[in-house]
Amino acid sequence: MRILIVEDEIRLADTLGQIIMEQKYQTDIVHDGETGLDYALSGQYDVIVLDVMLPKINGFDVVRKLRQNKNATPVLMLTARDEVRYKIEGLDYGADDYMTKPFVPEELLARIRALSRRQGEVLIETLNFSDLTLQLDTYMLQCGKKSIRLGYKEFEILKLLMSNPGMVFPKESILIKIWGSESDAEDNNVEAYISFLRKKFNYLGSIVSIGTVRKVGYHLEESNAS
Repeated sequence: MRILIVEDEIRLADTLGQIIMEQKYQTDIVHDGETGLDYALSGQYDVIVLDVMLPKINGFDVVRKLRQNKNATPVLMLTARDEVRYKIEGLDYGADDYMTKPFVPEELLARIRALSRRQGEVLIETLNFSDLTLQLDTYMLQCGKKSIRLGYKEFEILKLLMSNPGMVFPKESILIKIWGSESDAEDNNVEAYISFLRKKFNYLGSIVSIGTVRKVGYHLEESNAS
């Protein structure tokens, strides 16, 4: 399971991360709403733990923008605000659960597990872009009658790109999202896997390619059919 924590109190964020990582879950931590929204929109997470009072974009607006972008990742709002009206507001914006600080770690973990099971009930099985279909349960990439199985990193990178077809992802962003912020992987690792994917697109005969925006990053694009 992969969890995103969006919390601006550094010590609390670190504590949350430690609690969750002790369960062997992958965890990413960010400290403002704008960055949290960017990470959340990647579609890489099973559950998002989200504070309300955040710099740049507050938690309510993060949830609202997620749902507007058809992102159904379960969101647990964790905040010091315990008034009923704030809980109602968060749930109305699209949050799935609400906990107040201070919290009991065991309850937090139980709620995360419950939300991840709920996500499983509505799990999207495929992603589509132009003539490509990515099977999320088998790692198979299909174009017409041809298909090929992707390796894990290839799959994760393509899933990221296909989940956000209009977005350009810098190499640094791909490294953080796919390898993790503590990894020793470098730009050439990203370049290698992009090359692998391009070769598989060619093998499948797809009109889709991975475009490069100079000094910015990578994105999916569709070649003009002739």
